[in-house]
Amino acid sequence: MPLKLSLKPGEKFVLNGAVVQNGDRRGVLVLQNKASVLREKDILQPEDVNSPARRIYFQVMLMYIDPSETDKYYDEFILRMSEFMDAIRNPEILSECVAISSCCLQREYYKALLSCRKLIAYEDMRLRNEPAGVPTDSD
Repeated sequence: MPLKLSLKPGEKFVLNGAVVQNGDRRGVLVLQNKASVLREKDILQPEDVNSPARRIYFQVMLMYIDPSETDKYYDEFILRMSEFMDAIRNPEILSECVAISSCCLQREYYKALLSCRKLIAYEDMRLRNEPAGVPTDSD
């Protein structure tokens, strides 16, 4: 099934590890086969990796866009996920952690990234001292 990307002028994305930028007009790109694609808004920059959940997301993101170094990123992912799970008591979030780990084992990194967003939202909510729960994905 093809993937259709509607791109804003100047929008960047990563395609199989290469950074690609759209020109000065809106554009549409149709990928006919499986490829690793990550939009600019979903790319976490190293300087923004400033919390436990973001450290997990970052390692999964690296596994997704740089498969040649997956083993190295996976080892760091396991360390960060273990630390996160040791600090969390919310059963729903712990279940998300297990699901993310399972996705990574199956090399379903994009699916894992979507679940990692829930960890980030939960962490942000807890840091603001809001009631615990699993937030919905607003993106």
